[in-house]
Amino acid sequence: MIRFGVIGTNWITDRFIDGASKLENFELSAVYSRTEDNAEAFASKYQVETIFTDVEAFVNSDSIDAVYIASPTALHSEHAITCMNGGKHVIVEKPFASNEREVLQMIETAKRNNVTLMEAMKTTHVPNFKLMKESLDKIGPVRRYVANFCQYSSRYDKYKEGIVLNAFKPELSNGSLMDIGVYCLYPMVALFGEPTRVKATAYMLESGVDGEGTVTVDYPDLNGVAMFSKITNSSMPSEIQGEKGSIVIGKFSDMNDLKIVYHDGTEEVLDTGQEENTMYYEAKSFIETIEDGKIENDVNTWDSSLATMRILDQAREEIGLRFPADQK
Repeated sequence: MIRFGVIGTNWITDRFIDGASKLENFELSAVYSRTEDNAEAFASKYQVETIFTDVEAFVNSDSIDAVYIASPTALHSEHAITCMNGGKHVIVEKPFASNEREVLQMIETAKRNNVTLMEAMKTTHVPNFKLMKESLDKIGPVRRYVANFCQYSSRYDKYKEGIVLNAFKPELSNGSLMDIGVYCLYPMVALFGEPTRVKATAYMLESGVDGEGTVTVDYPDLNGVAMFSKITNSSMPSEIQGEKGSIVIGKFSDMNDLKIVYHDGTEEVLDTGQEENTMYYEAKSFIETIEDGKIENDVNTWDSSLATMRILDQAREEIGLRFPADQK
């Protein structure tokens, strides 16, 4: 049994717990929040008695083996390093950190403490992603990768009223690129590696973060486009184009509604019947990595996290998106 503590008491933590709870070797044993009221309210939903409002006490607890970190992005590195120095395995919500420098520090801390460190990018762990990857040969040489993830944030309504919530604060290393764009870019790296060129454009908000944007990349044999937004919606699917056909993807983050459309018009549905809550798969893989005695996950590798973060850093440089974390 792997006993988990959680940092972050928001909806994404609820989703992780819901998915992980389907595993026999998962146990939620502790909750950390900056305020006692939030910690108690969240813990009571899961009948958890152990709560913390002090991070040092949390990481030194002998009732925790591993930690799921879903704090604001600006705190990912700090929380992960503190937990790993306390001997805890950590799975950190995407994006892994604010910049490449922080990711490198996290990796070094994992090595020094011999603990598991993994980025919680669920997309690359779902069975449909593996099936899609195995189907690339069916469409011939891939020439274009188009990832589209545009999701209007309810917090944008508050923003337009003059209330800037966490999703649009540069001091928390947030914005459309970091929160949504990473879903488009990490799977691309997992499929094709690190690109040779990165360009980006964005619509910048007055708060200092991007509301929506586009990243284009080049590989020796293909081009990639990632479109993302927190201020608009899109019903357009994503697509991987090959010389013999295309793989069309409905919901990109979950790899749902996949099909191959061949040049002759015939279609082939790609579906493994995966779990509805796809966070189940990242939790399962993380726990298996711990049980196997490995400090690095075989799918969400540190190289993939570093390459993705370098793309994010280059894209931010292109659009002029600066975080206070970059100055540390």
